[in-house]
Amino acid sequence: MEKKLTIADIIAMKAKGERIAMLTAYDVSFARLLDSTGIEMILVGDSLGMVLLGYDSTVPVTMAEMLHHARAVRRGVKRALLVGDMPFLSYQVSETEAVVNGGRFLKEAGCDAVKIEGGFAVCDTVRALVKAVIPVMGHIGLTPQTASQLGGYKVQGRDLDSARRLVVEAKALVEAGVFSLVLECIPAQLAEAITASVRVPTIGIGAGPHCDGQVLVTHDLLGMFEKFRPSFVKTYVDLAPQIRAALTAFKEEVSSGTFPDAEHSFSMQAEVKDLLDDKGA
Repeated sequence: MEKKLTIADIIAMKAKGERIAMLTAYDVSFARLLDSTGIEMILVGDSLGMVLLGYDSTVPVTMAEMLHHARAVRRGVKRALLVGDMPFLSYQVSETEAVVNGGRFLKEAGCDAVKIEGGFAVCDTVRALVKAVIPVMGHIGLTPQTASQLGGYKVQGRDLDSARRLVVEAKALVEAGVFSLVLECIPAQLAEAITASVRVPTIGIGAGPHCDGQVLVTHDLLGMFEKFRPSFVKTYVDLAPQIRAALTAFKEEVSSGTFPDAEHSFSMQAEVKDLLDDKGA
């Protein structure tokens, strides 16, 4: 088995010019599949609220829900670095509560690190988490937990003032102690500038090709989430129609009585069948 990746391994990849791949997982089946491909980081994202639980946003997701899914994913991950997404209000109320909740991701769910959204407002929280030996991945640009304050799910950093702010926020988060930084929905040129200005790896999502790594929601790239599809997502396979076709075929065969057939049924020894036939007579 390949050795388990560490925070130091991820940071070293930036120095070596090696690109980092990251995807989401919410259960053990997908976790095993992702881990088997050599993906460097797996995120148990609060996106599970929309993808799995049917919420309209990530805001309703609870710590209990995140820990439940993180524990399942942990059982399927042997090599990749596992990151748990801290849900809304799990780290904003106080630094003490943030440390307690962050610690639960490591202690109860077996995550290697946590991810929190925000810039200047969370720098002190990052320091508190890092002081408690809880590795932190930052997240700036479009921050889904506070998307309503940003005017919806829109590209951030397009004007000079907001671009400058994101650059300064990135540097502040690095100084606070994040080991990597997600850049979501910002112009490619801005992401390139931030990537060049910080010493930790940047992970882009809708941030162009110049980041040190890329992350997507796995269900998006597999074409399994049909409610909406962000324009920055590349769909590598469109599974939803294929899954629906298979399910429809199953239903039709059950209705017609063609499934299960002899190939998918068990037989018994001849003497037992004879005994049953005799008793039936």
